[in-house]
Amino acid sequence: MAPVDLRSDTVTRPTPAMREAMARAEVGDDVFGDDPTVRALEERAAAMFGLEAGLLFPSGTQSNLAALMAHCARGEEVILGQDAHTYRYEGGGAAVLGSIQPQPIANEPDGTLDLDRIAAAVKPDDPHFAITRLLALENTIGGKVIGRDYLARAVTLAWKKGLSTHLDGARIFNAAVKLGMPVDQLCAGFDTVSVCLSKGLGAPAGTVLVGHPGLIARARRIRKMLGGGMRQAGILAAAGLHALEHHVARLADDHANAGRLAKGLGDAGWEVEAPQTNMVFVRVDRERCEALQAHLAAAGVTAIVTPRTRLVTHLDVDAAGVDRAVAAFAAFGRPAAAA
Repeated sequence: MAPVDLRSDTVTRPTPAMREAMARAEVGDDVFGDDPTVRALEERAAAMFGLEAGLLFPSGTQSNLAALMAHCARGEEVILGQDAHTYRYEGGGAAVLGSIQPQPIANEPDGTLDLDRIAAAVKPDDPHFAITRLLALENTIGGKVIGRDYLARAVTLAWKKGLSTHLDGARIFNAAVKLGMPVDQLCAGFDTVSVCLSKGLGAPAGTVLVGHPGLIARARRIRKMLGGGMRQAGILAAAGLHALEHHVARLADDHANAGRLAKGLGDAGWEVEAPQTNMVFVRVDRERCEALQAHLAAAGVTAIVTPRTRLVTHLDVDAAGVDRAVAAFAAFGRPAAAA
């Protein structure tokens, strides 16, 4: 029996239908701009978000970095969340490779950034300070959905302050499905959006940066500098097109399975944070983490156990898999209070 892998929604494997689409993909040389399947994916993604242009990247990290570098010149500044992926989990690339100064702001419990703090962080026109150029947000963040009302107010504030806007939308379709809102409405007003295909959508790799043509043109040059140009990338693009056509609505299944997992763990005595999308967070006593991880592995459940364990549902985890995971946690015994 295959393990139930709850480490992340990045561990999904291409479905048979996706593999068939990849095998049939018409390809060209994307660095020369003549891969028709890549062009089709970029156009499709941009249209879904109501933007004019798109650009395929190998990864979300590279897409975010290119976006920040397209918005900001060396020595300029981006305002972003303390918990943002672009700040915490992308190797400091914006600073190291883009010479961009990050100005982090503490995320609120719901994942947003306080608008007054954003406004206060914008630097005055003074040579002592970096020029504040960009506001970068993330949706979802830590599994939490940022609603349209907040996003609209944040974009309006950015406009008033003369800032451009970028959205790390690695799991933006999870947010849209949860809210029952098309992504073009949810993301209206952002200058660029990074759209990951290899998480809940289940493609093996790839992120599309969508945005205004001038920014995407700059991002294309930056992608080349970062080594992100690929040749017969239509094979990956075909997977992305299949994902956009067939795997968006089914994200609701992942959300339902996360709810099932949370309820099962709660019933078994674990302290669980109620999920909004496909992420369940479980409190584990620090001294028991190593033993729990070994116990789960022996039971065929793969997880990264920490004091705040993240369990992620995805298209390779069904209700039966969720029940196996709950049974494994329950068999470990009722947990002690988390430290």
